[in-house]
Amino acid sequence: MQIYKAYYKAMYNTAFRILKDEFEAEDIMQEAFLTAFTKLDSFNKDGVSFGGWLKRIVINKSLTQLKRSSKYQEVTMDVIPDYDVIEKKEDQVNYSSLKADQIISIINSLKDNYRIVLNLNLIEGYDYEEIAEILNYTNENVRTIISRAKKKLKQELIENSITVV
Repeated sequence: MQIYKAYYKAMYNTAFRILKDEFEAEDIMQEAFLTAFTKLDSFNKDGVSFGGWLKRIVINKSLTQLKRSSKYQEVTMDVIPDYDVIEKKEDQVNYSSLKADQIISIINSLKDNYRIVLNLNLIEGYDYEEIAEILNYTNENVRTIISRAKKKLKQELIENSITVV
Protein backbone atom coordinates (compact mmCIF):
# COMPACT_ATOMS: atom_id res chain seq x y z
CA MET A 1 0.00 0.00 0.00
CA GLN A 2 2.92 2.34 0.71
CA ILE A 3 4.26 1.84 -2.81
CA TYR A 4 0.82 2.55 -4.25
CA LYS A 5 0.45 5.73 -2.20
CA ALA A 6 3.91 6.91 -3.21
CA TYR A 7 3.35 6.50 -6.96
CA TYR A 8 -0.36 6.54 -7.83
CA LYS A 9 -0.71 10.29 -8.49
CA ALA A 10 2.30 10.46 -10.78
CA MET A 11 1.25 7.33 -12.66
CA TYR A 12 -2.33 8.58 -13.05
CA ASN A 13 -1.04 11.91 -14.40
CA THR A 14 1.20 10.12 -16.89
CA ALA A 15 -1.69 7.98 -18.15
CA PHE A 16 -4.05 10.95 -18.26
CA ARG A 17 -1.64 13.06 -20.35
CA ILE A 18 -1.55 10.30 -22.94
CA LEU A 19 -5.20 9.20 -22.89
CA LYS A 20 -6.96 12.48 -22.07
CA ASP A 21 -9.68 10.52 -20.29
CA GLU A 22 -10.01 10.32 -16.49
CA PHE A 23 -11.64 6.90 -16.37
CA GLU A 24 -9.28 5.27 -18.85
CA ALA A 25 -6.31 6.79 -17.02
CA GLU A 26 -7.57 5.38 -13.73
CA ASP A 27 -8.06 1.93 -15.27
CA ILE A 28 -4.63 1.93 -16.89
CA MET A 29 -2.99 3.05 -13.66
CA GLN A 30 -4.65 0.20 -11.76
CA GLU A 31 -3.68 -2.31 -14.45
CA ALA A 32 -0.08 -1.06 -14.37
CA PHE A 33 0.14 -1.55 -10.61
CA LEU A 34 -1.29 -5.07 -10.94
CA THR A 35 1.20 -5.86 -13.68
CA ALA A 36 4.08 -4.43 -11.66
CA PHE A 37 3.15 -6.38 -8.53
CA THR A 38 2.65 -9.65 -10.42
CA LYS A 39 5.93 -9.23 -12.36
CA LEU A 40 7.98 -7.85 -9.50
CA ASP A 41 10.48 -10.67 -9.96
CA SER A 42 11.33 -9.29 -13.45
CA PHE A 43 12.21 -5.87 -12.03
CA ASN A 44 15.93 -5.38 -12.44
CA LYS A 45 17.23 -2.95 -9.84
CA ASP A 46 20.37 -2.21 -11.85
CA GLY A 47 20.14 1.12 -13.62
CA VAL A 48 16.46 1.96 -13.19
CA SER A 49 14.35 2.92 -10.23
CA PHE A 50 11.08 1.21 -9.38
CA GLY A 51 9.27 4.44 -10.29
CA GLY A 52 10.93 4.55 -13.71
CA TRP A 53 10.06 0.91 -14.33
CA LEU A 54 6.46 1.49 -13.26
CA LYS A 55 6.18 4.63 -15.40
CA ARG A 56 7.34 2.66 -18.44
CA ILE A 57 4.59 0.09 -17.76
CA VAL A 58 2.01 2.91 -17.48
CA ILE A 59 3.19 4.53 -20.72
CA ASN A 60 3.17 1.24 -22.64
CA LYS A 61 -0.30 0.33 -21.37
CA SER A 62 -1.58 3.84 -22.13
CA LEU A 63 -0.25 3.75 -25.69
CA THR A 64 -1.75 0.29 -26.21
CA GLN A 65 -5.12 1.54 -24.95
CA LEU A 66 -4.90 4.60 -27.17
CA LYS A 67 -4.25 2.42 -30.21
CA ARG A 68 -7.02 0.01 -29.18
CA SER A 69 -9.58 2.77 -28.85
CA SER A 70 -8.60 3.97 -32.33
CA LYS A 71 -7.89 7.50 -31.18
CA TYR A 72 -4.29 7.05 -32.21
CA GLN A 73 -3.36 8.06 -35.73
CA GLU A 74 -0.14 7.30 -37.49
CA VAL A 75 2.26 10.13 -38.14
CA THR A 76 1.07 12.41 -40.89
CA MET A 77 3.07 15.14 -42.45
CA ASP A 78 1.74 18.52 -41.42
CA VAL A 79 2.64 21.67 -43.22
CA ILE A 80 3.44 24.25 -40.60
CA PRO A 81 3.58 27.67 -42.23
CA ASP A 82 6.54 29.95 -41.73
CA TYR A 83 4.71 33.18 -42.38
CA ASP A 84 6.44 36.48 -41.87
CA VAL A 85 3.34 37.56 -39.94
CA ILE A 86 3.89 34.81 -37.39
CA GLU A 87 7.55 35.81 -37.04
CA LYS A 88 6.52 39.43 -36.47
CA LYS A 89 3.92 38.35 -33.89
CA GLU A 90 6.59 36.28 -32.16
CA ASP A 91 8.60 39.42 -31.49
CA GLN A 92 5.59 40.82 -29.63
CA VAL A 93 4.88 37.78 -27.46
CA ASN A 94 5.89 38.02 -23.83
CA TYR A 95 6.78 34.40 -23.10
CA SER A 96 7.59 35.15 -19.48
CA SER A 97 3.93 35.88 -18.81
CA LEU A 98 2.78 32.45 -20.01
CA LYS A 99 1.48 30.10 -17.35
CA ALA A 100 2.23 26.37 -17.25
CA ASP A 101 -1.47 25.50 -17.50
CA GLN A 102 -1.76 27.59 -20.69
CA ILE A 103 1.12 25.70 -22.27
CA ILE A 104 -0.20 22.30 -21.16
CA SER A 105 -3.65 23.22 -22.49
CA ILE A 106 -2.16 24.02 -25.89
CA ILE A 107 -0.09 20.81 -25.85
CA ASN A 108 -3.28 18.87 -25.10
CA SER A 109 -5.03 20.49 -28.06
CA LEU A 110 -2.38 19.25 -30.52
CA LYS A 111 -2.97 16.11 -32.53
CA ASP A 112 -2.18 12.87 -30.72
CA ASN A 113 1.27 12.08 -32.10
CA TYR A 114 2.53 15.62 -31.34
CA ARG A 115 0.91 15.63 -27.90
CA ILE A 116 2.37 12.26 -26.99
CA VAL A 117 5.94 13.02 -28.04
CA LEU A 118 5.91 16.43 -26.34
CA ASN A 119 4.56 14.89 -23.13
CA LEU A 120 7.17 12.14 -23.21
CA ASN A 121 9.98 14.55 -24.00
CA LEU A 122 9.17 17.79 -22.19
CA ILE A 123 7.09 16.57 -19.24
CA GLU A 124 8.21 12.98 -18.61
CA GLY A 125 11.84 13.75 -19.50
CA TYR A 126 12.54 10.93 -21.95
CA ASP A 127 15.24 11.50 -24.55
CA TYR A 128 14.79 10.83 -28.26
CA GLU A 129 16.21 7.30 -28.12
CA GLU A 130 13.91 6.31 -25.25
CA ILE A 131 10.90 7.75 -27.06
CA ALA A 132 11.87 5.85 -30.21
CA GLU A 133 12.01 2.64 -28.19
CA ILE A 134 8.68 3.32 -26.45
CA LEU A 135 6.81 4.21 -29.65
CA ASN A 136 8.69 1.73 -31.85
CA TYR A 137 9.82 4.53 -34.19
CA THR A 138 13.25 5.27 -35.62
CA ASN A 139 15.36 7.92 -33.89
CA GLU A 140 15.15 10.08 -37.01
CA ASN A 141 11.36 9.84 -37.04
CA VAL A 142 11.19 10.86 -33.37
CA ARG A 143 13.51 13.83 -33.98
CA THR A 144 11.35 14.95 -36.90
CA ILE A 145 8.09 14.58 -34.98
CA ILE A 146 9.44 16.42 -31.94
CA SER A 147 10.83 19.20 -34.10
CA ARG A 148 7.49 19.62 -35.90
CA ALA A 149 5.56 19.33 -32.64
CA LYS A 150 7.66 22.08 -31.03
CA LYS A 151 7.22 24.25 -34.09
CA LYS A 152 3.46 23.69 -34.00
CA LEU A 153 3.39 24.39 -30.25
CA LYS A 154 5.29 27.64 -30.82
CA GLN A 155 2.88 28.58 -33.61
CA GLU A 156 -0.13 27.90 -31.38
CA LEU A 157 1.42 29.84 -28.51
CA ILE A 158 1.93 32.81 -30.82
CA GLU A 159 -1.57 32.61 -32.32
CA ASN A 160 -3.24 32.17 -28.91
CA SER A 161 -1.09 34.68 -27.09
CA ILE A 162 -2.96 37.64 -25.70
CA THR A 163 -0.04 39.18 -23.87
CA VAL A 164 2.27 41.37 -25.90
CA VAL A 165 5.31 43.33 -24.85
